[in-house]
Amino acid sequence: MPLFRFYAVGAAGIAVQLAALTFFKSGLHLGYLPATALAVEVAILHNFIWHERWTWADRARAVPAARASRLIRFHLTAGVLSILGNLLFMQALVGRMHVPYLPANAIAIALCSALNYLAADRLVFRPLRDS
Repeated sequence: MPLFRFYAVGAAGIAVQLAALTFFKSGLHLGYLPATALAVEVAILHNFIWHERWTWADRARAVPAARASRLIRFHLTAGVLSILGNLLFMQALVGRMHVPYLPANAIAIALCSALNYLAADRLVFRPLRDS
């Protein structure tokens, strides 16, 4: 069940990230790499909130006081993977291959998603161990 929920949250996160990227790139006229980094951060925060409340709600409810710790772990795992992966793929796709920035970002998101699931499931929202 967490895998389905992870990808449902991720689908909404993709919409958030692409909208934020459009805003930062076309609305604020930032370069595609800074716009990508900011858009990914917006999506990371969006996804974390929904993973807390829905994807791994049972694990998050078990230790609600650990929310700050989970957010830090989320940023250090899925966040780092997302930001670095998106920036590397965007540089290759947009900077070298001249793919338009929105389709390039959708490709970058897809390429990073499996690693993000593993990081979130195993490191951030890891199940509690029986004592």
